[in-house]
Amino acid sequence: MPALLIADIEVTDAAGYEEYQRRVPAYVAAYEGRFILRGGQTRILEGSWQAHRVVVIEFPSMAKLLAFYDSAEYATLKSLRMHASDSRIIAVEDTAAPSAGGTPSGMT
Repeated sequence: MPALLIADIEVTDAAGYEEYQRRVPAYVAAYEGRFILRGGQTRILEGSWQAHRVVVIEFPSMAKLLAFYDSAEYATLKSLRMHASDSRIIAVEDTAAPSAGGTPSGMT
């Protein structure tokens, strides 16, 4: 089942983060990930969340997502991101994604 990496990123060093943004797509693609959204205007509809730059990346599975996040190849970029921003990141399995049969998982 697909898994999503969801990040809320507060950029503290624009030049460093720009370098991260330039280089990270190749690493995401190498692990079969694809960007669903990369920033844009946010509007809080409920709660007290202080959203900054929201990024969502879809991977084909939690295993692929974690392989990407924990990879030696991504470690350098992760360090760059950590020095250029304050981030909150979660990984979530997408149980509502269509299964091979065309219906959402768990919704048969």
